[in-house]
Parts: sequence; C-alpha cells; structure tokens
Amino acid sequence: MNQASSPTFPVTDDVRHALAVSLRGCQELLPQEDWVRKLARSAATGVPLRIKLGLDPTAPDIHIGHTVVLNKMRQLQDLGHTVIFLIGDFTSMIGDPSGRNTTRPPLTREQIEANAQTYYQQASMVLDPARTEIRYNSEWSDPLGARGMIELAARYNVARMMERDDFAKRFRAGLSISVHEFLYPLMQGYDSVALKSDLELGGTDQKFNLLVGRHLQAEYGQEPQCILTMPLLEGLDGVDKMSKSKNNYIGISEDANTMFAKVLSISDTLMWRWYTLLSFRSEADIAALQAEVAAGRNPKDAKVALAREITARFHSAAAADRAEADFNQRAQGGVPDEVPELQLPLGEGGAAVGIAALLRQAGLTASGGEGNRLIDGGGVRVDSTVVSDKGLKLGAGTYVLQVGKRKFVRVTLA
Repeated sequence: MNQASSPTFPVTDDVRHALAVSLRGCQELLPQEDWVRKLARSAATGVPLRIKLGLDPTAPDIHIGHTVVLNKMRQLQDLGHTVIFLIGDFTSMIGDPSGRNTTRPPLTREQIEANAQTYYQQASMVLDPARTEIRYNSEWSDPLGARGMIELAARYNVARMMERDDFAKRFRAGLSISVHEFLYPLMQGYDSVALKSDLELGGTDQKFNLLVGRHLQAEYGQEPQCILTMPLLEGLDGVDKMSKSKNNYIGISEDANTMFAKVLSISDTLMWRWYTLLSFRSEADIAALQAEVAAGRNPKDAKVALAREITARFHSAAAADRAEADFNQRAQGGVPDEVPELQLPLGEGGAAVGIAALLRQAGLTASGGEGNRLIDGGGVRVDSTVVSDKGLKLGAGTYVLQVGKRKFVRVTLA
C-alpha cells in the first residue's frame, strides 16, 4: 500500500494518548510518523491494529526481564488492538543468531513443543488470554517448501544480510557462519507478511530481524510494519541485564515470598526504572509517587508498592499480602509461618553435629567453608539467635536454622 496516497485521518487526543503509551519505556519506535498514521486510521475506522510479538521457545522458563516486552503488548492490548503471541516453533529449529558468536544448535521438535506450552502459560500471566491471538509460524513456514524458500530468499540480498552486526563480526574474525542462519531473519520477516502485522515488538537485539520484516512486507505489496524495541531490563544488581547465569533475576514462577523480598532488595534508583518497564500504573501515578519520595516520603513505601504489584501479578493479591507480612516478620527477626522441614541423623553414636556441617546437610550452604564464612559475617542464626561460635554443635532436638534474611529450614536431629 502506498502510504502517501492513503487517506489522512485526524490526530486526536486518543491518538496522542496511544502514542504516549507506545513510547513509554521504549528504546526505539520506527518510523514514528508511520505509527501515528496507523493509530489515527484505527481510531477513525474502528479497525484494531495487528501487533505481533514472536518468541522462540528456546528454554522452558522466563524471568521478569522477559516480561518487559510482554508488558508493552498488554498496554497496547488494553487500548483495543489485536495482539498476536507468535510461537516460533519453526524458527526455533533454525536458531536465532542474534547476539551469537557461534552457530546456535537447533532444538528438537519435542523440546520446542514442551517449551512452547510453558511459554504461553507464563505469558498468560501478563497478557489477557481471552484477547490474545496465539499462532505458530509452522502454519505458513512448513507449507513453503523448497520452492517457496528459494522465492523468499530471492527477495533479500547478501550484502544487506552481512550488514547485520553479528554476522559482520563473525566474518571479520574468521568464525563460522552457516548458510541456514541467513534463513532466520528471512523467516521471521515472512511471519510479518503472513500475519499482516502493523507493529512488531522485540528487544533491542532484534532490530535487524524486525527491519527485515518491513522490507519483506513491501516486497509482497503490503504496508510495512512499524517496529518497537524495548530495552533489556537490569537485574537485581542494577548493573548487568537480568540473567539466570548472573543470578540477578526474578523468575516469574518463583514463590511469592521470594519474589516480594527480591524486589525490595533493589536500589532506590533502579526502582524507578523497574516502575517504567514493569508496572502497569500510569505514568502520572508514577510521577506523583516519585514527587512524594523527592519531598521526603520513605522510598521503601514506593518499593513495597512495586513489590506488591509484581507479586500479585504472578500470584495473587492475597499472596502479596502474605509475602509482605512474611517480609516484615523476618525484618523484625521473626520466623516465617511456613518453613521447610527436614529430618537429619545425628553423628555416629548419637554425637552432636557441627553447625557448619549441619548448614551444608540442610542445603543452606554449598560447603562447610561457606558456612564458616557466613558465621564470621553474622549471617547465621539458630532459633533467631546469631551464631558467633564456629565450633557450635547441636544435639538431638528441633532447630530453626536461618542463613541471611530469606533462607530458613526447621531441622530435627534424631
């Protein structure tokens, strides 16, 4: 479609509001003027826009860093647009080369199907399932066949493919680039053609793939989609992006108490970044809260509100209430109502067990050495009393062992 010859629709207050929602927390919106035209047309005609997010089910679980782009989908969904949660069951077999310096090993069909089921269940904690269109790109990719693949490949040239940063770096370094990796951005772009996408979302590392979708839509005579990239969320440390490998993450399937406590552990500065990218509160509400903190309100109040919102989203409001009560109880040196219980044997002949060995056996530390270091730092309690003697031994009985603020085990020695 030639946009220059398309009817011009008025940019109303509703359109401006929709643009503000689109821009909130985003890294790039390209081209913004095209998106405004699409929003104006949708507002005038009542036809919702088609907004696509594709995720390859390469792992079974996601953390809240992955939900940043899902949150944006939900915001646009709440404006009345059609959101398409696209599961890349076909593209997973190729493997996304984004950010890779080696060829990604393809997944088996069984791995993909298992991961896809888990992905959607977790995504449904953010998106409204009743208003979400679920698609699998094997629907149109499998029927392409060899002839269709060749015809698709003819619509993009190698020079432009080599402009991709991942490929350019690997080529200069003499690292392997498999021919099938060139198919990945083409197939992701073809998804946009098949779905007639108006907007595609992705992380900042997906920009090249999203732009290929625009190119291919024009090649197939469609109006090109706009693209919206979201930043990568910093983890609990406030430095590196959230990652399980860096242990700075909150898994969306973690228990409510752990989730609540982890949110409260972030810095006051990082809290506002998380509000922008993770909260469903309006920007006006967040700005008002920020002003209250600047005027002297305890920032912990704002952090508790964020922790409650995130915990309630992935569990329930009641679970968030219990998690807050649990956190407060721990902060006052109390023991939570629900503590894992474990029965362990005494030493040979009924001998008492050393505290460092007991911490390791209870799974609270990885080694006796770690236990001793924690004791030196005042991080170990037995029945709410700080342990200062590394030579402490415990005989028959039941004890509540505590490491740090969040790890508790009720151990019975017999």
